[in-house]
Amino acid sequence: MESEADAKAFIKSIKELHHDANHNVSAYFIKEKSSFALKYDDDGEPAGSSGKPVFKILESKEILNAAVAVTRYFGGIKLGFGGLSRAYRDTALLAIEEAEVVEVFEQVRLKISLGYAESQKVRNLIEKYAVIQEETYLDNVEFVLLVIEELEDEFIKKIIDQTKNKVAFEKL
Repeated sequence: MESEADAKAFIKSIKELHHDANHNVSAYFIKEKSSFALKYDDDGEPAGSSGKPVFKILESKEILNAAVAVTRYFGGIKLGFGGLSRAYRDTALLAIEEAEVVEVFEQVRLKISLGYAESQKVRNLIEKYAVIQEETYLDNVEFVLLVIEELEDEFIKKIIDQTKNKVAFEKL
């Protein structure tokens, strides 16, 4: 999920899918640029008994850009506040543990230009630090790369060292 709108759309789709359920409890925690959007909803359960425990799982596991919805069909047994909290928390935890978690990194796009000899020297380094989007072979070799933002300085320093500064960089 990339936005609060995505989280809301996901929760809406779960509520539509399980429109006949007694409760569709939800929580999301979204980071967009430098701001955060977070919300939890008890969906008719006693206040604080369900949405908040679900949100706390996202928070404690430091999971951003995710939404969780737990659907409950009432089976005739009242669980009480503590029982509801445990049931929703445990269900959210199980779902998160079973889900595929994908780490997302901020990336920068770089174009590097270097000679053929240097390109062979640095190819392994490039593949270790970056994803090659484009390669052009003319008078020089040009690579358009995606590099994890926090590794950019280290990557550039290593390329400069390995090529003895026979490289040109351009941020795209």
